Amino acid sequence: MASAPAQQPTLTVEQTRVVLSEVIQAFSVPDNVARMEEARESACNDMGKMLQLVLPVATQIQQEVLKAYGFNNEGEGVLKFARLVKMYETQDPEIAAMSAKLKSLLLPPLSTPPIGGAIPAS
Repeated sequence: MASAPAQQPTLTVEQTRVVLSEVIQAFSVPDNVARMEEARESACNDMGKMLQLVLPVATQIQQEVLKAYGFNNEGEGVLKFARLVKMYETQDPEIAAMSAKLKSLLLPPLSTPPIGGAIPAS
């Protein structure tokens, strides 16, 4: 017997700011920092491995915060919250800034080649 889908929580802009702030803070909890570092080290900056190893840890960390606000404790709750944040990003600069900060915590820094060409002339 399939259960009825859970009602998606509805958050105001202000509530979304609070929850997003708590999600970001969760990534600075020492245990979570250690979990993320371990996953990143195991991934060796390989994007495929990042998706396999880092993304699940990041999802778990977010779920721990989001379940207190009525989002289900599956990856689906994180996706629903991400959609809600995306919707408010265009309306609220503070949410847009916090969303960018969260993305920077999840994604590896991209290395860019030096400007002007780094290959020495022979």
